[in-house]
Amino acid sequence: MKKRSLKFLALALTSALMVVGFTGCGEKKSAGKNKIGMVVSTLNNPFFVSMKEGAEKKAKALGYELVVLDSQNDPAKERSNVEDLVQQGVGAVLVNPTDSDAVKNAIQVANDSEIPVITLDRQSNGGTVACHIASDNVKGGSMAADFILDSLKDKKEIKIVELQGLPGASATRDRGEGFHKVVDGKSNIKVVASQPADFDRQKGLSVMENIIQATPKFDAVFAHNDEMALGAVKALKAANKNVIVVGFDGTGDAKDTVKKGNMAATMAQQPSVMGEMGVDNAVKIIKGEKVQSKIPAELKVFKK
Repeated sequence: MKKRSLKFLALALTSALMVVGFTGCGEKKSAGKNKIGMVVSTLNNPFFVSMKEGAEKKAKALGYELVVLDSQNDPAKERSNVEDLVQQGVGAVLVNPTDSDAVKNAIQVANDSEIPVITLDRQSNGGTVACHIASDNVKGGSMAADFILDSLKDKKEIKIVELQGLPGASATRDRGEGFHKVVDGKSNIKVVASQPADFDRQKGLSVMENIIQATPKFDAVFAHNDEMALGAVKALKAANKNVIVVGFDGTGDAKDTVKKGNMAATMAQQPSVMGEMGVDNAVKIIKGEKVQSKIPAELKVFKK
């Protein structure tokens, strides 16, 4: 009788531990559902800082924890960041890719753990993505070209310099595609230089300095983002050159420079809105709701 009681007690304790263990696991999983991960290509760029702040604001309003990690423009770190978020048990991951090809390795990490992924601003050329939120970069490139041509319509011949973004990034490809759709094939328009400056202000400055030395005669500069445009403005000012400079993003620094008349225009994106939209759609996915596979963010020409 005593042996039977001890055996019954042991079974009861084992069952209780199993229930506790199961409940604890369930709580951990549930906690992850209130946590969203965000991997940003670089926080050394005001555009992506604004995107992060928009996401943080929306997450707080919806009662979700947002974990933001900086990839520092390094695809290897990007993958490591996603692995870290998977370990933390996030319910969804927002990814602003460093490179559209390389990011598929990071996205596959989330896919393998069945964690939904939303890409922001730059798309991925691989992996499963639930939703992509971005401005129409092709349209924006065309808008920039149209602005330049309209501003210089009285000139018989128009010479333009193009500062390209980070090679491999979808934004670089798409903005360049839109720009060239408008300017290519026109006998009175010539792109006299087209070089990458990696979306970086300092590189925009140094590349622009080199172009000024090699090709001193041109009428306008189209930079694939505002950081490069601001670097170009500095180089042009030092060289006493008065040409039209058009950027892309609509950052605070760029808008201030446009207002002062030192830059002609910027194709203004709304990065904070992209961040908000990213979190909003991540929450919908976590709750089991359907979302659109592609969601556009509005673009507008910001000029003086």
